[in-house]
Amino acid sequence: MELFVIIFGLTAALCWGTADFSGGFATKRSGVLTVAIISQATGIILLIAAALAFSESVPSTTDMLWGASAGLAGGMGVLALYHALSVEKMGIVAPVTAVMSALIPVVFGMITEGLPDTSQLIGFLFALIGVWLISRDHESSKIELQKLKLPCLAGTGFGMFMILIDQVQAEGIFWPLVGARMATIPTFIIVAYFMKQTKVPDIRYLPIILLAGIFDTGGNLFYALAAQAGRLDIAAVLTSLYPAVTVLLAWMFLKEKLVYRQWAGIIFTMAAVVLIA
Repeated sequence: MELFVIIFGLTAALCWGTADFSGGFATKRSGVLTVAIISQATGIILLIAAALAFSESVPSTTDMLWGASAGLAGGMGVLALYHALSVEKMGIVAPVTAVMSALIPVVFGMITEGLPDTSQLIGFLFALIGVWLISRDHESSKIELQKLKLPCLAGTGFGMFMILIDQVQAEGIFWPLVGARMATIPTFIIVAYFMKQTKVPDIRYLPIILLAGIFDTGGNLFYALAAQAGRLDIAAVLTSLYPAVTVLLAWMFLKEKLVYRQWAGIIFTMAAVVLIA
């Protein structure tokens, strides 16, 4: 079963890394809440269609409430992350968010499931080091504490999402994730209304916003599958490798250079996957 944890976890990292690249790109040109609402709405349409296509049974009210709770936590993370990406450099936002989102479920998993194997613990350490190296701001070795607030909030939200969605007992996963979106979308709309951020985005940026929603939904889905297939902490650490994807996409499409520190980080993350496996 741990093979499935690795496959699902790495797929989730691929999806979330792509979603962050797309969402961050769109947020710089459109409002944070607008991007969040459209991307979340895209996700709920896909999830409902998938649940109906696979004839998935509607889970219990308890499972739907766990899904909604996870959605609210993850929604807080999305808003904090997108806002941070719009005002700060990815090199500061990405590592703190990723490390926080991994640390919370790892600690929870160790408390509830006991310590994993020594090689896996070393793999966790390598993964955290790799995430940090990949995403560090290459222009400066210093980080201002003031700039860590939003990334820490985002990471906390994502970490809580990982813990809460793992509490779902149903075999199906689409409907609980629908429950998550049903909690976040109305919340985002209310916040957008009171903050007067209801401006419709430029049609040119709609495809990239939709792409962010599609990949974010894929990340949530594959993480939930990874958490069901094995240990929560292993799933959390593997999915926290997503900044590597974001950095590589920026290198490919935005022509951002990878410095030696970031290449070293990629090597660390590859070693982490081997050790965790």
